[in-house]
Amino acid sequence: MIDFRLECVTCGQRIDPTKTVGTCPDCGAINGTLDLVYDLTPGVRPDSLGATGQGMFRLLPLLPIGADFPTTTLRVGDTPLYDAPAIASRLGIRRLFIKDEGLNPSASIKDRATAVALAHAAHLGHRTVTTASTGNAASSLAIIAASMCIKAVIFVPRTAPDPKVAQMLLAGATVIRVAGTYDEAFDMAAEAAPRFGWYSRNTATNPYLAEGKKTCAIEAAEALHWEVPDHCAVGVGDGCVYAAMHKGFKELATAGLTSALPRMLGVQAQGCAPLARAFESGGEFQPIDRPDTYADSIAVGVPRDRVKALRAARESKGAIISVTDERIREAVRLLASSAGVFAEPAGAAGLAGLIESSARGVLAPD
Repeated sequence: MIDFRLECVTCGQRIDPTKTVGTCPDCGAINGTLDLVYDLTPGVRPDSLGATGQGMFRLLPLLPIGADFPTTTLRVGDTPLYDAPAIASRLGIRRLFIKDEGLNPSASIKDRATAVALAHAAHLGHRTVTTASTGNAASSLAIIAASMCIKAVIFVPRTAPDPKVAQMLLAGATVIRVAGTYDEAFDMAAEAAPRFGWYSRNTATNPYLAEGKKTCAIEAAEALHWEVPDHCAVGVGDGCVYAAMHKGFKELATAGLTSALPRMLGVQAQGCAPLARAFESGGEFQPIDRPDTYADSIAVGVPRDRVKALRAARESKGAIISVTDERIREAVRLLASSAGVFAEPAGAAGLAGLIESSARGVLAPD
């Protein structure tokens, strides 16, 4: 377990790391999201990270989790990185890789976040965990909580897909379907957690989620023999995955394992693109009252991790763009037909952004 401190992303105030989870009391729920900051120095050795194939907890030297923390019995992480020459050719670029997070226990990258959060919750003695989700984080919580005999109470919007709700119920979770949007479900979960003494797995409220998601970046760099890609394309809803990937790459560079940072390309659906609009205009963030996209997992009108996401875009000299639903459908088809990878719409959004970038002529052929 690496030493860390909690800092507000806006004012830099240090927060007591022994507290459960939360945000800066002075900056509030959005501007006061917290970062886990490590005093990393060059010298972390690749052989200290454990052998591949054991799951993400082999990366303890870069995680805020101790070897004595209770963890899931399921294998999370160590997903494959596929070379995709046919798609690279289609895009007119030299090489493209696909990190297939569909091989996690609930078929989502959200398992990485949940695994770290539940290890933290169990270490603190919590037996009930709650979250709000459009579907993936909820399924992830239900499945991993079941493996650890932890109770899950989940708030989902009315638009949550029935198969995902069925998956949660089958895993024994208590599911509360909210007659409203994801953002309304989020507010209900945020209010319920302190009232009932539950541990919150909500995005942005819980800074430990990013620590799990960043392991995806660490594994990708490791598979590329500690080289990093020129671009890393990620679908964006709340912005947590996007910001966490950037954090992972930054920490690898600080630790001396890599020598560069990829440009982070965040991708939103045009029917729900508040972060893309804020990035492109350089102006103030404007929420989306009624998201309109079939990519349900990124249909987030009020992104909770927007401070970190916009920071990641600017620090990496990257961008956050929007694409049409048809472009996302094209990416779903291309992944399946040219790489044999079946992705839900949000999972294909990153590729949709690369297709759009290629069409705009902004991807260099090398």
